[in-house]
Amino acid sequence: MSDRIKVALIGNPNTGKTSLFNQLTGLNQKVGNYPGVTVDKKQGVSKLPNGKSATITDLPGTYSINPTSLDESIVLKTLMTAHREDKPDMIVVVADIENLKRNLLLFSQIQDLEIPTVLALNMADQLQRKGISIDIPALEKELNTKVVLMSARNNEGVDDLKSVIANYESLQVYSNFNELADKIDTNYFNKLSSVSTEFSAYEIWMLLTKKRTSLLSNEEKEKIKEFEEEEAVQKKHQHKETIYRYQKINNILKKTYQVDVSKATDMRSKLDRVFTHKIFGYVIFFGLLLLIFQSIFDWASTPMDFIDGLFADIAEFTKAQLPAGMFTDLLTDGIIPGVGGVVIFIPQIAILFLFISILEETGYMSRVVFLMDKIMRKFGMSGKSVIPLISGTACAIPAIMATRTIGSWKERLITILVTPFTTCSARLPVYAILIALIIPDTKLFGFLSLQGFTLLALYVLGFAAAIIAAYVLHKTLKIKNNSLFVVEMPNYKVPSVKNVFFDVLDKTKAFVSGAGKIILAISIVLWFLASHGPSAFENAEKNVVENVANQQLLEEELSKKIASAKLENSYIGIAGKTLEPVVKPLGYDWKIGIGLISSFAAREVFIGTLATIYSVEDDGEDSTTIKQKMESEINPDTGEKRFNFATGISLLLFYAFAMQCMATLAIVKRETKSWKWPLVQLVSMGILAYLSAFVAYQILS
Repeated sequence: MSDRIKVALIGNPNTGKTSLFNQLTGLNQKVGNYPGVTVDKKQGVSKLPNGKSATITDLPGTYSINPTSLDESIVLKTLMTAHREDKPDMIVVVADIENLKRNLLLFSQIQDLEIPTVLALNMADQLQRKGISIDIPALEKELNTKVVLMSARNNEGVDDLKSVIANYESLQVYSNFNELADKIDTNYFNKLSSVSTEFSAYEIWMLLTKKRTSLLSNEEKEKIKEFEEEEAVQKKHQHKETIYRYQKINNILKKTYQVDVSKATDMRSKLDRVFTHKIFGYVIFFGLLLLIFQSIFDWASTPMDFIDGLFADIAEFTKAQLPAGMFTDLLTDGIIPGVGGVVIFIPQIAILFLFISILEETGYMSRVVFLMDKIMRKFGMSGKSVIPLISGTACAIPAIMATRTIGSWKERLITILVTPFTTCSARLPVYAILIALIIPDTKLFGFLSLQGFTLLALYVLGFAAAIIAAYVLHKTLKIKNNSLFVVEMPNYKVPSVKNVFFDVLDKTKAFVSGAGKIILAISIVLWFLASHGPSAFENAEKNVVENVANQQLLEEELSKKIASAKLENSYIGIAGKTLEPVVKPLGYDWKIGIGLISSFAAREVFIGTLATIYSVEDDGEDSTTIKQKMESEINPDTGEKRFNFATGISLLLFYAFAMQCMATLAIVKRETKSWKWPLVQLVSMGILAYLSAFVAYQILS
């Protein structure tokens, strides 16, 4: 609806902005990208009083509108868009009552853009415990704005904020910049403000300092040229601007904000001493990881078995209900098994995202970053590199984009190059089914799952590979490295159920929709290639039937032999047989080889590929699950199970090290602005994966 109020949520990181966004929008949310930038943009619709509604845009957390990273620059780009109709009608600046001084710097900058602005003081439920008292009427008077005291976590004050949003046109538009300009350099800013009649004085100042003068007309660009050449003057004036803003903020807070230190509790420092301890900190972190991977197997086993059996039953039911033909074969042998090969892993992926979201919500992740900084420094990275590496457990693509917060190009490049070693959620389906096939479901010491421990070992292996690779790059890359490590330690919080729910839902949906599209397309292609072939394919059934050795076979055995012969003589069978000599030393047959090739589109495609191939080979008559089919697959050369311990370990190591994701290669090229580095990743990780799998199979077999 065009009459919806456009609202931008802006605030420092860790101010509860996400909680407020979730309270305002509920399930009416969508995630996209900012135009021209691959950074997540969350938008939602909020119902307001008097039948009104608003489109709420949750902007990335920033400390000021003087951006130091790409994420932060999104805020300025949104507020200073070339299309004035796209600007927000109003802004809600979310502030944390405990860090109000720092938060008000951002508020004062936003307010000077002369857009209706309201200050939402969040975490009001902490006032008494922190010994804080705020004179709201006095603060409103001093700031010349509406102030809403609220607790997004407890849904307190949210209705008051909605009322303010619904009546945003009555908000006072106020700018303090002229007063600041007089203190800094009156003549300079008077002359600068005459450059444009469309933009305010502060907007012109922002356009100049952030080099966004492309928004100006040709005439205005000519006028501003003389200012562009004075970068030293700009920096001096920016420095003075920040000082004067803080001076005014200090004066305001002296009148309106009091902290009784005797009432404030110091639980945070006590917890920090435990979680960041030089010994116990690492023990706790490792223990949490072990708990996560235990849960991935123990909690997910029942729903996974249900989903696996459900898709097998759906395929069988579809085969029985629809008339025989190409379309039915496509559904039952291609699409249903392929998609089912991904959907089965939703429980495990959701559990992984659940734990990561809880750790982020509690504030523990920042402690991990701090804890790991000393270690990372030795390997050419910083504590900030931990964020992409941990984010890589979900997906390498946003993890690589998260390196934009790293100031040093050398540290950022190293982090980009090693992040794909981290075990992502796309590897989880492959790991899960292979571990279930080759590792017994037994308990260590009576309570530790051997399968869960194996999964943890693979995650540790990936992280160790990333660290070792980073050290090699640190010693070989001849790039200067100058960086400082600064990390904010947010307060510990009880996780918000709503925030965790939406986070898990968004990430799981993104995985399913992203993987589902690829799986659907590849399943159709694979089914076609497996169901068609040259003349040998057409004659396969006749050759099997006329073979004297097969005349004594039962009808079911003969059908399987015919289906197997057709598959081997199909287009995909011919391609697989051609590839087989390359992968055979690793313990793989041509079917696994096809799975490896197809999984370059996305790692999780491996399971869907095998599901499709085995379904075609069974001619759709077998309703067993993909796990059962893989378990019963026999190596004709040895008479043993194809997926035995040696082959399983070989495959696990191959997927632990291989760079099998075209989308990741594309994003590395985009972030490094060169094909050199993604090709280095592809070749070096491919060689490491092949050699590791080869050595493991040859030793274990």
